[in-house]
Amino acid sequence: MRVAVVPGPRQSGLLCWLREDGSPDGDVVKVPDLVAAIRDHEQNGGARWVWPSSAGPYQRLLRGGVCVARCHDVALADALILGRDAALGAAPDEQDDAARALLRACRAADAAEAASRADQQALFDPVEAGAADRPDPRRTLDALIEVHADQLRRIAADEHPDRFGLLVTAESAGALVAAEMNLAGLPWRPDVHDGLLTDMLGPRPAVPGQRPARLADLAAQVAAAFRSHTRGRHEPVNPDSPAQLLHALAADGIRLPSTRLAVLRDVDHPAIPPLLEYKELARLHSAFGWSWLDMWVRNGRFSPEYVVGGVVSGRWASRGGGALQIPRLLRQAVVADPGWALVVADAAQLEPRVLAALAGDRAFAAAAAAGDLYAELAAAFGGDRAKAKVAMLSAMYGGAGGEAGQLLAVLRQRFPAADGYVEAAARAGQEGRVVRSVLGRTCPPPSANWRALTEEAADPDAERDPRAGQAARARGRFTRNFVVQASAADWALVMLVSLRAELAKITRPNRTQDELPSAGPDSCGAGRDQPELVFFQHDEVIVHSPRHKADVVAAAAARAASAASRLVFGPTGVAFPLNTAVVDCYADAK
Repeated sequence: MRVAVVPGPRQSGLLCWLREDGSPDGDVVKVPDLVAAIRDHEQNGGARWVWPSSAGPYQRLLRGGVCVARCHDVALADALILGRDAALGAAPDEQDDAARALLRACRAADAAEAASRADQQALFDPVEAGAADRPDPRRTLDALIEVHADQLRRIAADEHPDRFGLLVTAESAGALVAAEMNLAGLPWRPDVHDGLLTDMLGPRPAVPGQRPARLADLAAQVAAAFRSHTRGRHEPVNPDSPAQLLHALAADGIRLPSTRLAVLRDVDHPAIPPLLEYKELARLHSAFGWSWLDMWVRNGRFSPEYVVGGVVSGRWASRGGGALQIPRLLRQAVVADPGWALVVADAAQLEPRVLAALAGDRAFAAAAAAGDLYAELAAAFGGDRAKAKVAMLSAMYGGAGGEAGQLLAVLRQRFPAADGYVEAAARAGQEGRVVRSVLGRTCPPPSANWRALTEEAADPDAERDPRAGQAARARGRFTRNFVVQASAADWALVMLVSLRAELAKITRPNRTQDELPSAGPDSCGAGRDQPELVFFQHDEVIVHSPRHKADVVAAAAARAASAASRLVFGPTGVAFPLNTAVVDCYADAK
């Protein structure tokens, strides 16, 4: 059962039941308390809630203690569908432009209200600032129903509607997980974080913006090294200024294109060692220093805003806080609550295994059945695991120079189907075509500038732009990697939402199944004695669990990985094992 939902004034809202094709099934119902109405439906069997975006409504529902099992996120579905149609050259449908524009205005109003009531608990109350900009609820509901029905038609018309439908369903379920993880937050010990910073940088400066003691000392060493090297001819050099550093190095006869770490490491100059250390520590201080701690950690929780499908490959991103780039050192601050544990699970060598499943390469699948894929492949390279890894990465990312090319040739001979799969994707990219992930996420089409650069001139005697070949090869490398990385993102997303369903079973064993496992109203909610998903990046998840349930959670993660393999790839001989650890501290997981 699908139900379109739009918030109204104050706590009210509009509901409309939908038929299988998305058309209305009865009259629009106005409810005085939308949160209570959705709670009642969830407790009586639930629905698939159709809304413009999960970002606004669902976070407000969660704050009211309501967790829904399923939704259809029209914004995320549109990104997949319209991206596919544009990439495949389908003409845009101008009839639904007005409806989609209205939904965009609704989502913008949701975002503005969410920002203005960040610390409020009221649900669906209008916010005075900008409230007049919210579109009329009834017009919004009509537009929502129209766009949703159009999406169902476009999904059904896909070359592989079951796969693409699974992707849309999983993307929407991912939005629910993202909101739940934002509310739960990743356990974070500010005192441990502060101690780590103090050990590396010295005490926290009393004056904001002032360099910590260690950075100030290193900056002085850099300036002194330049002065002593040239007998005092240098003006003071600020290590934060690339222009000053390049000028000072040039004055000493060293001309560099930039001050990137990779460039500086090859330079022989007395200022370089303290400068390299300064840059490493300054980067940590800037990205994850005391200011970050003050801004992002509240009540022992780090609660970033996840962006579902924020990267073209389908990987997630985050807004602010650098959630997906937590330095390994600071994982020591991620500590479970007393009596709880962190269950950390990551897919082992995911992308090579995905390639084996995509290509249907039996020999590759047999190698992937081993615990360590690279060790299993090493036999083809004289037992050298490192060479096997280089060869595999070259196959997926397009490296073919030097030793990589020789190693790749060995891999091609042993696994011709896998090699043929990525080579076909590379050719498609070089020819200006698009490629898709296993579930149907479509890569962006080439730009107009790329086409203008690479297309053959009408005059057969005209010389082709020498940059054309380079541009074509670069796009070939992109599409070669896209089919693997985007398919790995498909698998990881389905594994994540399957794990959400498995966690629901721990507290609610008698639950029904759908085309994609879903969670019920007892599957989330802060403060309950139950496991919670608290972190997800690429191929790794963290569940914060009562310690006595940690082993059950680890088994649930393994089942979720098996479910993802079955749903995404169907019958396959490729194993997708998880490395799972039950720890008190994230740093101890690896």
